[in-house]
Amino acid sequence: MEMQSENRCFEGVQGVYSHTSQSLGCHMTFGLYMPPQAQVQPVPVLWYLSGLTCTHENAMTKAGAQRWAAEQGVAVVFPDTSPRGDDVADDDAYDLGKGAGFYVNATQDPWAPNYRMFDYIADELPALLFNEFPLQQDAQGITGHSMGGHGALTLAMARPEQYASVSAFAPIANPTASDWGRKQLTAYLGADESDWATHDATLMMREKGHPSHILVDQGGADNFLDLLKPEALSQAMAARRQAGTFRMQAGYDHSYFFVASFMEDHIAFHADALYGV
Repeated sequence: MEMQSENRCFEGVQGVYSHTSQSLGCHMTFGLYMPPQAQVQPVPVLWYLSGLTCTHENAMTKAGAQRWAAEQGVAVVFPDTSPRGDDVADDDAYDLGKGAGFYVNATQDPWAPNYRMFDYIADELPALLFNEFPLQQDAQGITGHSMGGHGALTLAMARPEQYASVSAFAPIANPTASDWGRKQLTAYLGADESDWATHDATLMMREKGHPSHILVDQGGADNFLDLLKPEALSQAMAARRQAGTFRMQAGYDHSYFFVASFMEDHIAFHADALYGV
């Protein structure tokens, strides 16, 4: 692991690091905010997954998470959204290939050799961080925005023993029924739709849910509502009687102004759960 930069921030440290990923077969970069409490004891960790076209930098610089993470004593990881490099398969469209990994393990060519974002986020990157930083392995939460909200919800429901808390900002909630999903799942996983079910938060909610309380915020003025399909997830949560809070925030769009407006709530939500583990 190589340190690219470290900056003092709210008495903690915002770092950017790079490493060679075995699961992705390329060099990767991520951000990690360590709160001041980590100077004296291991701290809980919150994984923040970003959306389409993003890198590790978007949420790290725009979400305002560091202030609230310092207050609550929670580390925040900002991974990249896809494998990177000249030898990594890509597409001319913004919503497939680099910047659009969808947090799945691809099985189809040309994506399969590198696009194993589920393994990278859930297994490889945690193993690296827990070996290098004072983080509590048994106190992990996960959140994300848009495609990252999709990833946060699906990873948490697939690995409830790993993620003690989960939240999402404007997630792609029902990708098997959306143009933000069907195209990508076909490309990465193939045409058999039965292979898509474990990567759809609405379908997973109907099937298994999550043992903890779930928090979802959605902007009421989001111009991508027809692609996100928040009503499908909300209905699935209600039908399952999932412990959770689904908030439609009037007037808010899909931007990081929306994310930053409710980041304090989400950090506090995760801190409450993770310090209770």
